[in-house]
Amino acid sequence: MPILSGVKWLVLVAAVWVSSTGGASAGAPRVVVLRLDGAVQPASLRYVERGLQVAAERGAELVVLELNTPGGTLVSLRSMTAAITRSQVPVAVYVTPSGGRAASAGFFLLIAADVAAMAPGTNAGAAHPVTLGGRPGTGAEKEKSPDAEIAKAVEDAAALARSLAAERGRPVEWAEKAVRESLSYSADEARRHGLIDVVATERSALLERIDGRTIRRFDGRTHVLGLGGAEVSTIERTVAERVLMVIGDPQVAYLLLLLGFLGLMVELFSPGAVVPGIAGGISLLLALYAFSVLPVSGAAILLIAAGIGLLVAEAFVVSHGLLALTGVASFALGSLMLIDTPIPQWRIGLGLVLPTAAVLGAASLLLLSQAWRLRRAKPRSGLEAMIGEIGEMTSGIDASRGEGTVFVHGEYWTATSERPLPGGARVRVERVEGRRLRVEPAGVTSS
Repeated sequence: MPILSGVKWLVLVAAVWVSSTGGASAGAPRVVVLRLDGAVQPASLRYVERGLQVAAERGAELVVLELNTPGGTLVSLRSMTAAITRSQVPVAVYVTPSGGRAASAGFFLLIAADVAAMAPGTNAGAAHPVTLGGRPGTGAEKEKSPDAEIAKAVEDAAALARSLAAERGRPVEWAEKAVRESLSYSADEARRHGLIDVVATERSALLERIDGRTIRRFDGRTHVLGLGGAEVSTIERTVAERVLMVIGDPQVAYLLLLLGFLGLMVELFSPGAVVPGIAGGISLLLALYAFSVLPVSGAAILLIAAGIGLLVAEAFVVSHGLLALTGVASFALGSLMLIDTPIPQWRIGLGLVLPTAAVLGAASLLLLSQAWRLRRAKPRSGLEAMIGEIGEMTSGIDASRGEGTVFVHGEYWTATSERPLPGGARVRVERVEGRRLRVEPAGVTSS
């Protein structure tokens, strides 16, 4: 009986321990972390929208969007701010790590959040819209580009900043200055102007600072954040999102465009290779997808296409390399004009254009030399392939007959010659005359 009582006590203690630890775990608030490091583009929008949906399904108390971005496209920005303001779960946008930034489009994400936070050593702002890929026009076009269009973009962005700041209870004037005057704020400056709520050195410090804070949701409801003992989990990008994020990078898209053209050129100059053509077609399609969501210049695309066209024309027109040289120059000039933006990560500069132009030129010369070598090579099929072949006379040619029979190339042919040839003599085919072969003795060179 004493042993049985001891066992009961052990079971009771174990049950209480499991209940207490399990109950605490089950009742702990959940915090979901998303990481947006890079340009705001369709792939990052897809990732953030999925993360917010997963957080809602898990019943999370808070989503922390850790942000470090140079900016992005206006279309993706508007969709992302809409996703944040409509989120069922409160969203804290946290600019991190030290040295990071929420520039341009990132500034709008910061002020759109339920909780705006920055790490020391970060900055936010410089949200003035810029023309991407455009060039000043003339005449009627100049009224639309660039001054009129940029003025419209500034007014639109300023209105968005005012709307987001007003709804979140942040000072409208300082938010608007980031757009109209391209002001950029350090973490302390942003906190002093009321644009952000917290300056925190790390995520755990952020969660501790905002635990118990009452926030006002975008729809007007209030919510008290309970983050004590929160379970933090990070949602990583899927393979598809990672691939789309890489493809959406302008540098990668440009290289895919180059690989696509090279693959198609190899297939054009070497018909039947198949693999280069397929790889080039796929690369070209991926590049076109990326450029469909990036602001590119139509004139630059035409210059690049013209350059490729000139390189192909070199294979059919004897210009002694002039067309190829012009084609490479056109390709390089179009590449430099392809994307025009102050965002360094999106620029296609000389450091990338010159090597790719050199590779394209070298590949073109190699393919052209191979094409010319094939043109000058002796034919290997048809009647022209008979010229120069050595055969044997099976019936001789004398002055009375004027023709005989020769066995050459595995076949019997009617042969003619200017001189008598006995049967069994070895002869060389000089030319083809209709269905007859003009032959000479194998050791004689025709004049």
